[in-house]
Amino acid sequence: MNDFTDLRSAAAYFNVSRETSEKLEIYENLLVKWNKSINLVSKSTLNSAATRHFADSMQLWALRKDFDVWVDIGSGAGFPGMVLAIMAEGQGAFHLVESDARKCAFLRNVSRETNTPVTVHTTRIEEFEGAKADIVSARALASVDALFSYTEKFLQPDAISLYLKGQTCETELEEASRSWTYEAEQFASKTDENGTVLRIKDIARVG
Repeated sequence: MNDFTDLRSAAAYFNVSRETSEKLEIYENLLVKWNKSINLVSKSTLNSAATRHFADSMQLWALRKDFDVWVDIGSGAGFPGMVLAIMAEGQGAFHLVESDARKCAFLRNVSRETNTPVTVHTTRIEEFEGAKADIVSARALASVDALFSYTEKFLQPDAISLYLKGQTCETELEEASRSWTYEAEQFASKTDENGTVLRIKDIARVG
């Protein structure tokens, strides 16, 4: 597990460009500023945001496949979706789905201030119809079974899903297997000793 002292060290670890690192720093400053009036993330995590939020999101980039459309669901303050859109440096189209209008306003502000093109959808995931995804991502949103239900209508046939999960990962996969078939790979989180990153493909309902 890595515990980064600041965002610059996290960016260096994940080998991002200088321009991307600067954009991530702008993002972090906006997070601190907006969090004073909107509960974007727990205040107790701001001092460790480089690890808890940014690096936690950045680790998904290495697990991607070629993509035209990336959909991040339950985007909240943009973790992991906005971080990944910044890292993409213009590659592909990013759609961030978030039902809280204030958080969507924050995401659009980050998009403008960092010159990072994203489409922010102020809607519930169940109602999202904005794109067909090659990659779907989510963090701390719902169980694996629920995530499959949320995303089945907008996943491309060869899509992958990237989920940041905690200690209940194995239990969630077992529960999901009662209703779904899928192929899952598990990777140890680089930022949380109890965390797991799931890369899942070939998701289909049983029967």
